Amino acid sequence: MSEKCMFESCVKKHGDKIYLVFRIIVGFLFFQHGVQKLFGWFGGSVVEIGSLIGAAGVIEIVVGLAVLLGLFTRLAALLGGLEMIVAYVMMHSPNGWNPLLNYGEPAVLYFAAFCVLHVYGAGKYLCFEKYILKKENF
Repeated sequence: MSEKCMFESCVKKHGDKIYLVFRIIVGFLFFQHGVQKLFGWFGGSVVEIGSLIGAAGVIEIVVGLAVLLGLFTRLAALLGGLEMIVAYVMMHSPNGWNPLLNYGEPAVLYFAAFCVLHVYGAGKYLCFEKYILKKENF
């Protein structure tokens, strides 16, 4: 059996489970960014909730939990992706275009992850939206 066939076989068999792990990791890490800003957890410092960074923290908590739970995942991914565009343009790009040099790499990576989540939605497993509403919306 060729390597390509082995890979395709693995993806067919375990792809939905691998996607679930991806979705949980992205949601949990994004949630952590939010609580780091708003509550000072994980070595962060508390910011004013009415500030731009405070608003970003609220968005990150809501989007992170929604993605983690599979609740309105496509909509949450759209909101998270838009936040990452704004973050990159406002905070990182004034320091140059290269994400490795302007510290915008996490924003670019999250944007890519949210693009995938927006296209594929919550997936097959652990999707509270499908459990509650009997379908995936958006």
